[in-house]
Amino acid sequence: MAGSGSENPRGIVDAPDLFTHVRFRLREPAPGLRRHLEHYWLIDWDLSRPYTSQVVPHPSVHLVFQRQDSGSAADRAGTAEVYGVVQGMFTRRLEGRGRVCGVKFRAGAFRPFAPDRPVSAWTGRQVPADEALQGPAGGPTAARVAPAVLGPADEDARVAALDAYLLRLLPPPDPQAGRATELAELARADRSLLRVDALARAGGLSVRSLQRLFSGHVGVGPKWVILRHRIHEALQRAGTDPEPDWAALAADLGYSDQAHLVRDFTATVGVPPTAFAPPRRGPDGRGT
Repeated sequence: MAGSGSENPRGIVDAPDLFTHVRFRLREPAPGLRRHLEHYWLIDWDLSRPYTSQVVPHPSVHLVFQRQDSGSAADRAGTAEVYGVVQGMFTRRLEGRGRVCGVKFRAGAFRPFAPDRPVSAWTGRQVPADEALQGPAGGPTAARVAPAVLGPADEDARVAALDAYLLRLLPPPDPQAGRATELAELARADRSLLRVDALARAGGLSVRSLQRLFSGHVGVGPKWVILRHRIHEALQRAGTDPEPDWAALAADLGYSDQAHLVRDFTATVGVPPTAFAPPRRGPDGRGT
């Protein structure tokens, strides 16, 4: 099926090490959902020792179904939560055996599923999915569909359960959400757009209108989005080199100098970029 596999999305810190500890796959949603969703992400693990993963998050809201067999009764049964945009580093400790089936909304595309509040209301928060999502009256809740999403051994069945649930929630077209998604994608794809005023001009908006649009539909400001995509690019480019040339990378990304990149990286992530240079690995694949 298209979209299956273990592609490495930007933002995972030391993805090769993570993939030695978990099964990680990306899957495409049903065609009718793709204007709202970027992909599903599926993770399964069975660990003899705890493992901590780190991700530099994207400007996206996630719907996360998860089960951890060594946790509380609720954890073992499975939970469904909405994660607003995470502005710092996202760190997750995995232990025992567990499973996650996640839904990554496109930047700007979550608001139609929860129209009563701006997406900024969820930023930095983790809430029960049924607190945020507005489904049809009498329809299944996220909590009720969690067993169908998390239970099957066959991942095609898990994807089908996600599709079925989200297609029932599918909202009518929202021009503002579509505009926010378009401009958030432009900020990601066009490396020449280094300033908020340049992105506003490209969208035919004033800076203030762009900021209001992003607050309501993306959950963070346009400056944060521009910086985060540049940080992802820096991480990805440096991730293949144990001794990155940060000055050359800064110039290639449009920074005035290396210090500018370091300042942006540290302000965005909370630590300098050298903290995330990949470890040197020996012939057995282990860090040295």
